[in-house]
Amino acid sequence: MAKKADFSKKILGILAGKQAINIPELKDQISPKTGALVVPEHGYAVTRSIKNLADLGLIETLEGGQNDYARITQKGRQKLASLKLDNKNMLSNPTWDGKWRIVLLDLPEARKAEREALRYLLKKAGFVCLKNSAYVSPNPFEFLFQNIKKDFELTTELMIIVTDTLDPETESILQKTFNI
Repeated sequence: MAKKADFSKKILGILAGKQAINIPELKDQISPKTGALVVPEHGYAVTRSIKNLADLGLIETLEGGQNDYARITQKGRQKLASLKLDNKNMLSNPTWDGKWRIVLLDLPEARKAEREALRYLLKKAGFVCLKNSAYVSPNPFEFLFQNIKKDFELTTELMIIVTDTLDPETESILQKTFNI
């Protein structure tokens, strides 16, 4: 039988691509079918996963006419991003395209928890800290951070620079750091 965590990941993944989905349809998308029937243990596990995700604040359930609906929360989007970062296969790219990704992070002390979470994500995505809040990587993950910037409304607190030009000394140091 699939683990409950697998169901939770699937639920978050399905909800990330939609505004909301009715819960019976969500269950149908997750539970494997044997003939025309859902395996009973899976139905229970999916129901428990939905409840646990709601209790954790990762999804919210909404009452609708005939069905209840589920939708992912901002906290759920953060969790999904961290789950993707934990899976090395999803973010690894073996070839370098010759461009450097530089992320400048400037969150005030009042937003320390967000700042620490972003630093963690940057490190998990293979960025190294150059100077205080400047992170660099050869990996093409700028779109991930552009989405984070948009989702968390970090208009001036997070800047993303993609460049193929650095001074020769810095580029040499970074190429050694990343084994390029």
